[in-house]
Amino acid sequence: MKITLPEFSFVVLIGPSGSGKSSFAQKHFRATEVLSSDFFRGLVADDENDQSATKEAFEALYFLAAKRLTGARLTVIDATNVQPEARRPLIALAREYHCLPVAIVFDLPEQLCLERNRTRPERNFGDHVVRRQAMQLRRSLRGLRTEGFQTVHLLSTAAQVDEIEIERQPLWNNLRHEHGPFDIIGDVHGCFAELKALLGQLGYCVAYDEGKAAFQVSHPQERRAIFLGDLVDRGPEIPAVLRLVMDMVEAGVAFCIPGNHDVKLLRKLKGKNVQVRHGLEASLEQLSGEKPEFISRVTAFLDGLISHYVFDEGKLVVAHAGMKEDLQGRASRIVRDFALYGETTGEVDENGLPIRYNWAAEYRGKAMVVYGHTPVHEPQWLNHTLNIDTGCVFGGRLTALRYPEKELVSVPASQAYSKEVSIFSASRPTDAAAELTEQQRHDDLLDLEDVVGKRLVETRLRGNIIIREENAIAALEVMSRFAANPRWLIYLPPTMSPGATSSEPGLLEHPAEVFAYYRQEGIARVICEEKHMGSRAILIVCRNEEAARKRFGIRGEGTGICYTRTGRHFFKDEALEKVIIERVQVALERSRFWEKLQTEWACLDCELLPWSVKAQDLVLQQYAAVGTAARVALSETVNVLEKAAQQGMDVEALLATYKNRQLLATRYVETYRGYCWPVTSIDDLKIAPFHLLATEGVVHVDKDHLWHMETLAAVCKADEQLLRATSYQLVDVADPESVARGIHWWEQVTQCGGEGMVVKPLSFVASGSHNLVQPAIKCRGPEYLRIIYGLEYDLPENLERLRSRGLGTKRSLAMREFALGIEALERFVGGEPLRRIHECVFGVLALESEPVDPRL
Repeated sequence: MKITLPEFSFVVLIGPSGSGKSSFAQKHFRATEVLSSDFFRGLVADDENDQSATKEAFEALYFLAAKRLTGARLTVIDATNVQPEARRPLIALAREYHCLPVAIVFDLPEQLCLERNRTRPERNFGDHVVRRQAMQLRRSLRGLRTEGFQTVHLLSTAAQVDEIEIERQPLWNNLRHEHGPFDIIGDVHGCFAELKALLGQLGYCVAYDEGKAAFQVSHPQERRAIFLGDLVDRGPEIPAVLRLVMDMVEAGVAFCIPGNHDVKLLRKLKGKNVQVRHGLEASLEQLSGEKPEFISRVTAFLDGLISHYVFDEGKLVVAHAGMKEDLQGRASRIVRDFALYGETTGEVDENGLPIRYNWAAEYRGKAMVVYGHTPVHEPQWLNHTLNIDTGCVFGGRLTALRYPEKELVSVPASQAYSKEVSIFSASRPTDAAAELTEQQRHDDLLDLEDVVGKRLVETRLRGNIIIREENAIAALEVMSRFAANPRWLIYLPPTMSPGATSSEPGLLEHPAEVFAYYRQEGIARVICEEKHMGSRAILIVCRNEEAARKRFGIRGEGTGICYTRTGRHFFKDEALEKVIIERVQVALERSRFWEKLQTEWACLDCELLPWSVKAQDLVLQQYAAVGTAARVALSETVNVLEKAAQQGMDVEALLATYKNRQLLATRYVETYRGYCWPVTSIDDLKIAPFHLLATEGVVHVDKDHLWHMETLAAVCKADEQLLRATSYQLVDVADPESVARGIHWWEQVTQCGGEGMVVKPLSFVASGSHNLVQPAIKCRGPEYLRIIYGLEYDLPENLERLRSRGLGTKRSLAMREFALGIEALERFVGGEPLRRIHECVFGVLALESEPVDPRL
């Protein structure tokens, strides 16, 4: 005997003590799938037979069952369950989580149960208990289906129990193994000519075989269509549409789900009393001329349609009116009704149509949901959902979404076939909000729940990244009080780790260790870029205000922004920021950047010089204060020691020490002064771009750094007064001569007052012997490090102590922030909701509050 169970079901074992339920459960189900009342008594009372703990035990059992059902996991309840009141909360759980309740009943001979219990010394209750349970079971048998069990399996003998095989069957809506590619087609409503035209545009070959009286449909790339229901009503050729779709489904070149109009027609064909309106009269009139065999085929076809489908490992869900996350892949009347009608308030509008909740505005699921039902003027993505019913029957268009390409293809209606009042017939909105997309309107307010608490952020490059609650709190303070408009914040740059500590005399950092790291990771070529001593700045520049509105949802805030690595406006002076954006716009225009990259916007990673323009308070309050105090004090000390020497005192060694300290103080001041100059206008600023991060449709991590350098150098030539091209060197880390040239170049840069260089794998994203390698490693010059570690950091006793610095945490932080930054850009370019982009940007800011030595 075989019992077939849906893969997601709630299995309730029913039978008196001693009927073999626990042994059966252990044999046929995983230990994690079985929730035993005895086990939970043991958990709460340390005694599985302590009946006084039954209430608490079942409270814990119900709680854990709910958690399993939330995750759509098959769950087995191992308890006597012989009383209706004991089963009632289990049926309620199944209904709440939209899973199929299955009863397996152990109606074995009473004497057998008694004998088994007598051999179990831990069962110290009397025979009367078993007899009472057996009697309660027999009273329950007839009412199990009425109680709500979808299926009841009755086992009457021990032999039956021993011979049972359990087979798990996927739910009918589970097509996760079907990966596409698909063409998802919106509500057809009898528009046969438009359907044929759309299929042709999608590349399908459609022919009618007179001999077989059937359509023959194929696609050269073996694509398959998915029909979102509402095949019938209102349109001019309903039987032809039904015939074509049924033939495609039977031939395996299409899937189909029901729409509410299809279900209403089915009920009428089955003889139910339904109101003939909203286009049903057209279906009945056209079908009246068809043969009974065709009517029977239509009835059987519509009756066999599944409410919704889950495709491609759960990445795609299709349903006529949509599908909330907690209903996807489940089966119940509520699920089917939602798939057909969506969620309504119970009220109607002035046109007599139901007022619907906008479920998509609150959707947070990972699966893409494609649906129809409510005609719209234009399909617009909202929280990873898309309505593609563009009202063909009302004179609009018939639209398809190509999956996974996310390309929309449509054909116009030949005419308006229905004059029925509908949402689609209303005029387009003309208020200011209509300038924004539906997603942009719903992104106007971000939800605190999307960022607070401990979170796991999924990234393509580094898997799940943990954001701790305490770090999120720190980031929330910065983001809520100081950050720019979140619509602009599509990226925050990562921190960068220095190379391993050098053993070279007098040096803390040296290129040799950096080249050695990449060589050990199997990276052949690296690019060494000049490290500008400025402040990190992200530039987002749109070609015009229309591009800013269309792509970023920004109105009235100009055509771009310059912000810091913590998401704040770089300049307090809005006029200065506007002039900078306009100058960069002109440079992009002159260099034909927009045409070459086929874009209307760009995101650039830059350094903005001088350092003092952003760090003026730091320079004055820390560096200048230290430098002035050191020079004054040391000058006085040297003067005193020189006078002492003139008087014959033995202070030669002490004088040499303080003269050296005086020299170090001078070099300290000269170093930071080299990065500062007065800024009175834009002519005193320099912007050095080094990454072209993203443009329309592309995150440019697929290009190597040489492409970035050359592309941005061409832009810099268009305005060399403001823009500075970043100098660089290519190094083959396996070639000693190439390495030597790279080291010499670093020495030249640092001797000329430069901060140092940044070394990167030539590929923007590179993998080594341990998966991803560091995307960038900085190697700073000895004089720059003086302002980081102090005036006398390179004295032997100090340098030796500093060489014990640890880099592990810093490197981990750099990798995680890099992955989050790229993930944010990819989500933005992919058209995902702002909350999803903001999750990554917020994550970078949160990680910045991790305790790491700020000097690294």
